[in-house]
Amino acid sequence: MADSVPNSDGDDLGRRFTRLAGIIAVLRERCPWTAALTHESLLEYLVEEAYEVVEAVEAGHTGPQDAGELAGELGDVLFQVLLHARLQEESGHFGIGDVVDSLTAKMIRRNPHVFAPDGSVRTETTDDPGEIERAWDEVKKREKPGRTSPFDGIPAGLPALLLAAKTLDRARRAGRKALPAAPDTAPERIWRDSDELGDHLFDVVRQAQAQGLDAEAALRAAVRRFTAGQ
Repeated sequence: MADSVPNSDGDDLGRRFTRLAGIIAVLRERCPWTAALTHESLLEYLVEEAYEVVEAVEAGHTGPQDAGELAGELGDVLFQVLLHARLQEESGHFGIGDVVDSLTAKMIRRNPHVFAPDGSVRTETTDDPGEIERAWDEVKKREKPGRTSPFDGIPAGLPALLLAAKTLDRARRAGRKALPAAPDTAPERIWRDSDELGDHLFDVVRQAQAQGLDAEAALRAAVRRFTAGQ
């Protein structure tokens, strides 16, 4: 085994993070707007900030010239995490330190190909994605023994396309074949690139609207039919 991952307690990063958490605490005490926030009222901001990260990445703000924009958007997401944790700390339940410890333990537990149970880094690992996925899924099963379906835990509120993609990925990992909705129709289409696929999806939505149909709702219903039949 190699040495364990260095602990950041007491180093510069730890001090900077602690200062940020302290600023959030002061805002909760001294800023009326921040003090009025609840878990429920924060949800719209959490979703909005996450989409702004997506937009920054898709706009290419990852290079040396404009990566600061992405850093700012990530900071906004972190602000949401810190606020939720602070609300729980004020209720006497848990704080941001518990969130960090929980995530640290989860990453060690769910990546046994990289970490030993004590957190030390293994000297050898695997480069087989399938083996990594199987180990991850097996640990998740032990963590959530009440989940009996591979689709349990997928947020129902995901956008329809993301919901469909996540559902199909879970089916694949569980060894369940996703049959075409209409196997007797034309053969499966091969897309030249993502632009062609995007244009096709956009046209599907256009045609649905022209016929008074809701493409988002229709795809959600298709996902429900798929999971019900698995």
